[in-house]
Amino acid sequence: MQHLNQMELQNIRHLIFDEMVCNSKCSAYAEACNHPQLKEFFQRGAQEAKSNVEKLKQFLH
Repeated sequence: MQHLNQMELQNIRHLIFDEMVCNSKCSAYAEACNHPQLKEFFQRGAQEAKSNVEKLKQFLH
C-alpha cells in the first residue's frame, strides 16, 4: 500500500471519529426505540458504522 500524506491521514482520522459517533448514536437510538422496525434500522446503522471504522483503521497500518 502506498504511504499516505499528513492530510490523508488526518482525513481518515476524522472519518473514523465520525463513524464512531454514528455508531454510538445509532446504538443509543436503537436502545431507546420501542418500534421494532426503527430499532432494527438503528441497529443496522450502528453495525455498519462499526464495520466502517474497522475498514478505515486498515489504512492506518
